[in-house]
Amino acid sequence: MRITSTSCICPVLVCLCFVQRCYGAAHHGSIKVTRNQTKHIEGETEVHHRPKRGWVWNQFFVLEEHMGPDPQYVGKLHSNSDKGDGSVKYILTGEGAGTIFIIDDTTGDIHSTKSLDREQKTHYVLHAQAIDRRTNKPLEPESEFIIKVQDINDNAPKFTDGPYIVTVPEMSEMGTSVLQVTATDADDPTYGNSARVVYSILQGQPYFSVDPKTGVIRTALHNMDREAREHYSVVIQAKDMAGQVGGLSGSTTVNITLTDVNDNPPRFPQKHYQLYVPESAQVGSAVGKIKASDADTGSNADMKYTIMNGDGSGVFSISTDKETREGILSLKKPLNYEKKKSYTLNIEGANTHLDFRFSHLGPFKDVTMLKIIVGDVDEPPLFTMPSYVMEVYENAKIGTAVGTVTAQDPDAANSLVRYFIDLNTEEDRYFTIDASTGTIKTAKIFDREETPRYNITVAASEIDNPELVSHVPVGIRILDVNDNPPELAREYDIIVCENAKPGQVIQTISATDKDSSANGARFHFSLDEGLSLNPNFTLRDNEDNTASILTRRRRYSRTTQDVYYLPVLISDSGTPPLSSSSTLTIRVCACERDGRVRTCHAEAFLSSAGLSTGAIIAILLCVVILFVFSLAIVVLFITLRRSKKEPLIISEEDVRENVVTYDDEGGGEEDTEAFDITALRNPSAAEELKYRRDIRPEVKPVPRHQPSSSLDSIDVQEFIKQRLAEADLDPSVPPYDSLQTYAYEGHRSETGSISSLDSATTQSDQDYNYLGDWGPEFKKLAELYGEIESERTT
Repeated sequence: MRITSTSCICPVLVCLCFVQRCYGAAHHGSIKVTRNQTKHIEGETEVHHRPKRGWVWNQFFVLEEHMGPDPQYVGKLHSNSDKGDGSVKYILTGEGAGTIFIIDDTTGDIHSTKSLDREQKTHYVLHAQAIDRRTNKPLEPESEFIIKVQDINDNAPKFTDGPYIVTVPEMSEMGTSVLQVTATDADDPTYGNSARVVYSILQGQPYFSVDPKTGVIRTALHNMDREAREHYSVVIQAKDMAGQVGGLSGSTTVNITLTDVNDNPPRFPQKHYQLYVPESAQVGSAVGKIKASDADTGSNADMKYTIMNGDGSGVFSISTDKETREGILSLKKPLNYEKKKSYTLNIEGANTHLDFRFSHLGPFKDVTMLKIIVGDVDEPPLFTMPSYVMEVYENAKIGTAVGTVTAQDPDAANSLVRYFIDLNTEEDRYFTIDASTGTIKTAKIFDREETPRYNITVAASEIDNPELVSHVPVGIRILDVNDNPPELAREYDIIVCENAKPGQVIQTISATDKDSSANGARFHFSLDEGLSLNPNFTLRDNEDNTASILTRRRRYSRTTQDVYYLPVLISDSGTPPLSSSSTLTIRVCACERDGRVRTCHAEAFLSSAGLSTGAIIAILLCVVILFVFSLAIVVLFITLRRSKKEPLIISEEDVRENVVTYDDEGGGEEDTEAFDITALRNPSAAEELKYRRDIRPEVKPVPRHQPSSSLDSIDVQEFIKQRLAEADLDPSVPPYDSLQTYAYEGHRSETGSISSLDSATTQSDQDYNYLGDWGPEFKKLAELYGEIESERTT
């Protein structure tokens, strides 16, 4: 490295040349004095300066791994300003200065105090300067130089990826590449032979070889056989110094496995086999195994077995077990010792995966002969059919023969057979069987409409060996007889409009029959001929198992008659034919012009009053509770009377919890202080219509007035009907159920008040007939209450 001084006044440093090395010597650097003209380039222009004295530095070298007792000498620094009088002081700075490298500040000698490792650090950059010892001023500008660590062979080659595991196909050609191994050396590859590695094989000959320069491992033999030897352990060595004596070395192991190829055909261990199979073997069951051996492994040893020929090829089949590579022999047809006692099969075993490179080693298949001996066994009876189907009529008498099953002993002995029914279910008890003949008979009376089919199981066993039993299913169908008359398909709710016209169809009816279609497919409809001609309705048979109900006159009135009854006769087409009579109920309803039903008489009160079924039940319960409560009060007074206790002192201030008396009948229809009786007031006094208090009508209805002449003659029944009709047509009624009571007795009632409070004696001539069935009960109650009142006032 050349360092040029840029100062005009600086003296020139002179580098002393040392003996050990010059320009690349092993241990020392040297300094030379140059007196020449330098060039300074700035951009593209050369600038010429006056010749300057400067330092020209060569690299200093220090040997690594120095183990001597004294510091290792590196080199010497010297300035031409140094006159040898000790006035010049040398200073060393930079990497390792003062620790690794020290300098004699008087002589300029540099020494290394520590052992260095080139593999950790290859060189050090330092700076040198000469100063005046008296003034401490620099005599030269600071200069830079390098101390390079020189390599020695202190690192052995290493295999960083070992040990290795590799495979190579068997029967490979000699020289087939197996693997390339690489060793690394940490020494300097640019200096000497310290990092020059060569490869050699220490273990694995003569099967494998290694290239000394590249480290490629190859097969060294032709057609290596896996079946002879499968695994090899090869040791490879790497040595530096180009393999010379004194070089360092490292080794690794390469485990080589030969992979299989299909180079071995299958072979049966024997050419003849014999197999025993009893004749009782079930069809589809495995009866034996056979196997061909193959020295190969994996898919190269996969096998397929085939029956080539023989008299048993139609009776037996063979398949391959993929796990065990065995041939599984199965039975295709039942065996019969009495008919054939042995079979012969030729079985082939062949590889399924072939390698055409080794086809010359074939053929890859083998054939063997298998003889099958059929063994004689005592077999159970055999039925002539796999199943039986029988029929019997449902009106058959007990003991009627249904059918016969037949079984026989298949063995040569031909033993007698005994029959019986397995009593597993209740259905099996409906039949019996003759143990000798196999004839099945009925044991109960059947109803096809209840159970149309029975399934039983018949068993047969040999008399000589009862443990050998065979079973057969028997299905028995119950045949139909015409024992059920036809009837209406459902209950019909027939409605006829008041404005109906003659000949109008008001309902279409249909029928059903529990018997089968053969005994009830065609139904006939008619009116009961025993009755007189119906003037209101008629029936038309549509001849399609339906009939139509038609009107016979114009207009119907609910007030005159709101319900009609129409008897209908229905007959089937069975043998003998059966018939039944049903009565249809026809209601008269008010309808719109388009035929929509508006209201019916049976629903008038409920719809107008706005009462549901639940509301009616609640009202009836309230009536019953009130009746029971009243009866309890009467019983209480009678008990008090008989015990002759002091009469009850009733006053306005005396409040009792158990007895409540009402001695005021009220002011009648004119009393409006206690409650609003607008809805119940005398029609003659009704001047305007008041709104119902349970709803707020959106549209104020138009008041309805009646002439006083009609109001004078109106009775209670007509008054209630009128109010019902008004409620039906009132658009302001609520959508929910409401209760409206009418206690109006009628205009100018001759009977007077219906209350029993004014009857102080038991000789009351009050008429209670208007209460219907409840009249006598209330009459008795009034009489009892009169006696109590009489006693109380006394």
